[in-house]
Amino acid sequence: MSKLDELYRLHRLLDGRRTGLSRAALIGEHGFSRSTLTRLIADLRDKLGAPIVNDRDRGGYRYDTADGRHPLPGLWFTPAELLALVTLKHLLTHLEPGLLDDHLRPLQTRIDKLLQSNHLGAGEAAQRIRLLSIASRHKNPRHFQAVAHAVLQRHRLRIDYYNRERDQTSQREISPQRLVHYRDNWYLDAWCHDKKGLRIFAVECIRTVEPLTKPAKAVAESTLNRELASAYGIFAGRPHATAVLRFTAQRARWVAEETWHPEQKSGWLEDGRYELRLPYSDERELLMDILKYGPDVEVAEPVELCEAVRNLLETAASQYRCGEGTGSDSEPGDE
Repeated sequence: MSKLDELYRLHRLLDGRRTGLSRAALIGEHGFSRSTLTRLIADLRDKLGAPIVNDRDRGGYRYDTADGRHPLPGLWFTPAELLALVTLKHLLTHLEPGLLDDHLRPLQTRIDKLLQSNHLGAGEAAQRIRLLSIASRHKNPRHFQAVAHAVLQRHRLRIDYYNRERDQTSQREISPQRLVHYRDNWYLDAWCHDKKGLRIFAVECIRTVEPLTKPAKAVAESTLNRELASAYGIFAGRPHATAVLRFTAQRARWVAEETWHPEQKSGWLEDGRYELRLPYSDERELLMDILKYGPDVEVAEPVELCEAVRNLLETAASQYRCGEGTGSDSEPGDE
């Protein structure tokens, strides 16, 4: 264990105690050697300014403060905490480049020094963690920063928002509530003052953003979850139906380990298939996820969802007339 680890361990033993720890207990019960304990106490007192005293009336060494607590200056983490911090920074850098750079830059030098002193391999995260981003859509980083700032500072925004389905752009005044990272893309849960209701906005579809001085309308988290997160996928709305999906025994080896929705119900059927029940509101995203399993899934209920899947499969099949009327058997110049 390094000197820093030992110092941190002693601090944790003392921090918040109203009764002290004797030298005998620190050596016998907690495993400090006499020389190490003497050095650590001196370092806490002389180098870090800790108000450590040997109060024999209260049982030994303690911090001489009203509540027995004393925050150490600077960054003091265990090796596991340091490694988690540098790993988290690496993950965020890849999920959203530049998102926390300005906030973490003042700490980066200190973190690197601590990691090096503990031989934790600070440089390994970039080489040993691989993140694959699929179908991540490009967005304006300035717009993202403005949205994130409004979410945290609780003020309104005026945005120009592009609707892909209608191919139209409209202006909205919104009260941002929270950011959601879903399937490699960012979404904004917000109260729309124009529509007078909660809406979900894809951040990459925000074309312009203007911060407003008005405070954001507050919406309870329970309301956000009920209105925007209770149905399947990213589409808003309370569930109005339950999809019953039955997967083949082979595909079930994967699906049985997956969570599709927090309120899902699932179980194995007698014939080895796996049944999954999901509440949904808007069928569009659910249809895409069902279709990717092809013949390995059956929609048992409701009938409307089953018909929608069948119609999509028939439309897709009609586009695959391989070799029919394409001239693929003709030799160059035959025509």
